[in-house]
This record gives sequence, C-alpha cells and structure tokens, in this order.
Amino acid sequence: MMEQTQKSRWRMLWLGMAVASAVLVSGCANQSASGSVYTYGQAQNEQIVRLGTVQSVRYVTIQSEQPSGFGGVSGAAVGGVAGSTIGGGRGNILATMGGAILGGLAGNAIENKTQKRQGIEITVQMDNGETRAIAQEADVMFTAGQRVRVLSGNGPTRVTPL
Repeated sequence: MMEQTQKSRWRMLWLGMAVASAVLVSGCANQSASGSVYTYGQAQNEQIVRLGTVQSVRYVTIQSEQPSGFGGVSGAAVGGVAGSTIGGGRGNILATMGGAILGGLAGNAIENKTQKRQGIEITVQMDNGETRAIAQEADVMFTAGQRVRVLSGNGPTRVTPL
C-alpha cells in the first residue's frame, strides 16, 4: 500500500510539471505589439501610408488585456502536488493546501510578469498638420525630428522608419 501511494505521488508530481511546462510555453505565445510583426491575416493586405516627423518618444508598459489564469491554476496544481509529498495525516493536508496557495500566488505573479512588455509612445506630426500618438513595442527606436511612415487601415496602426 505504501509503495502504491509513493508511485501515485510521483505520477502527480510529473503531471504537475507537465502542466507547468505547457503553461510556460503557452505564455510565450503572447500577441505582439511590435511595428514589425504582422499576423497571417494581415499579410498581403493594403495599408494606408502617411508621412510625418516624430515630435517626441516616451517609454510605456504594454500589458496583455486579459490574463489567462493559467499561471495561477498551474502554480496551484504544482504547489499542491509538491506539498502533498510532505508529512503525513493532517500535516500532509496542511502542506498540500499551503503548497497549492503558495504555488497559485507564484504562478499568478509569473504570468503577470510575462504579460508585460516594454513599449514606446511615438507622437508624430503628420505632413497634413495633424498630430498622432501611437504606442507599440520598443523594438525599433525613434528620435525627435526623425521622418517616419505611419501605416494604418489593416489592423493596428504602426510607425516605421523611412
């Protein structure tokens, strides 16, 4: 009986690690806010191109609109499984519950951190006199006075260097 319980705990531990790995991999598949990344549906579609001059650039944080909750759930599962390997009787139950709570908190914190990206807000004086501000990932840097293209009409508006 004791050997069966130990095997069951190891299976649960491996299952928890597999779930956590899947969540970590899926967390890397966030949508991009880069001016250089197009979705498959946006490719080969016409865009409106307007020219302008960068007036200012400031750093912003771009955060995912809605956390998935997978971080907290998978963290709780892994923490609960890890906690269940500690002690016996009531101590085991408390360790399992504590592991699940702490794992859930840690998983949620990790998910929130991975959902944030460094961005920039680019204020552009368009050649027609209008002023536009566009936020996108900080993968291409711009400076005041730089000439740029503002692309729109096919999904998000993007700023690209001339």
